Amino acid sequence: MRRYSDMSEDTRDVLAEVGNIGTGNAVSALAGMIGQQIDMELPTIRLLPYQEVPALLGGAEDFQVGVLLETTGDINGMFMFLLSEPFTRQLLGALVGEAPESAAELDEMSTSAICEVGNIMCCSYINALARMMDVKVHVSVPSVCSDMVGALLSVPMIRFANLSDEMLFIENQYHLGELSVVSHILFLPEVDSIEKILTALDLPYET
Repeated sequence: MRRYSDMSEDTRDVLAEVGNIGTGNAVSALAGMIGQQIDMELPTIRLLPYQEVPALLGGAEDFQVGVLLETTGDINGMFMFLLSEPFTRQLLGALVGEAPESAAELDEMSTSAICEVGNIMCCSYINALARMMDVKVHVSVPSVCSDMVGALLSVPMIRFANLSDEMLFIENQYHLGELSVVSHILFLPEVDSIEKILTALDLPYET
């Protein structure tokens, strides 16, 4: 297997199931962090061409907050946790007691809080994956950026352009009281890491 597009339907189904488990762990960690009950709908997990992703995130010019982490060890790749402005405001209200009108106005305290949320969400996902596979995964220090979706997506697009024109796209719908919010996790493992995942789960990866 040399590119994401070489993956069989069974392989994609396995990655989707791993995504469900990892996302459930991440949401449990987030609920504990903000001290609020969070109800989550079943995540939507798809393998999508890069050019289709901005539209699903509200458009290339929609402003969001991205938290980026890189993984090394037995799984090499990149995670990007994307928060819409309504979700960002809701989290900051719970964590620091106030929220800016726009994600473009994050101060140092707000940026630090969002960085910690992204770190917990992605690490909960990664830890669930590592436990299932009994592997070692190292996570980089997260970086936070507030920008238009098109600019945020340019980072993984440039990094993985030689591997695929697709990305694993996980959409999460949350309910916090009467508020419904959405976040997204983009998971881009190196192709050899996908093979390691499937081998560890005792599943074939041939197309």
